Amino acid sequence: MGNLKQIRICGFGGQGVVLAGTILGYAAINDRKWVSGSNAYGAQARGGSARSEVIISKTPIKYPHIIKADILIAMSQTAYDDYINDVAEEHGIVIYDNMLVNPVDRNDVHQVGVPATNTAISELNNKQVSNIVMLCASTAITEMVSKQAVITSIKNNVEERFRELNLKALEVGYNVGEGLK
Repeated sequence: MGNLKQIRICGFGGQGVVLAGTILGYAAINDRKWVSGSNAYGAQARGGSARSEVIISKTPIKYPHIIKADILIAMSQTAYDDYINDVAEEHGIVIYDNMLVNPVDRNDVHQVGVPATNTAISELNNKQVSNIVMLCASTAITEMVSKQAVITSIKNNVEERFRELNLKALEVGYNVGEGLK
């Protein structure tokens, strides 16, 4: 990972976009990196647009907002459409849920389809953890934070009653991501 990475996770309310951003931010802190983050979601929390932005750096962050996303993680078509043109040309990576997003042709960014929702349903019998499958697949693909840092972050940021399922989703997501590298 270069000195600074700007990551935008986007989807619709109810998909766990904000939690995914929180987990990613704390994972970066666990990796002893500098972090800045923000979240936004529509007035009708479920179904409206949602995004989480995380900046990760090896050195102090001078400007705490995303200028151009180095990594876009899109969990819905609307979110993908809203942010696809705000990805850094040449080195940008777009990771999208291939069940929910039909990507546009862009030769100046690398796009990877991840079967996050489909995998969450088929392997974990729970669509609710597709955010963790997606985050962990993205982390495996980009190596923006370490796997151990994500494990610790999930243990510290997910309610106890959901922790075991989320840790299973982490393993499944990493396996998916490793297969897509």
